[in-house]
Amino acid sequence: MSSASITASQLEAALCKALQPEACTVTDDSAQHAGHAGANGTGSGTHFSVHVRARCFNGLSHVQRHRLVYDALRDLIAQGVHALVIKAEPV
Repeated sequence: MSSASITASQLEAALCKALQPEACTVTDDSAQHAGHAGANGTGSGTHFSVHVRARCFNGLSHVQRHRLVYDALRDLIAQGVHALVIKAEPV
């Protein structure tokens, strides 16, 4: 795991590139999880909430939509994202 913090803007950019969403919001929730497993001690870059609405989700199940989000963020997750709350909605 990398010691560098991941930013919400990095996750948002990766989601926008991969999914071309109608709307995308990423929030860094790390400060709310300070002191718990997976927290990096900086208060940022480990816990995120993602809300994305995209046409590519149309006709897909909940699990299939989440897989697309995880696929889009695979490289960033490997760099130290500990927790991800996903709300993935079709348009």
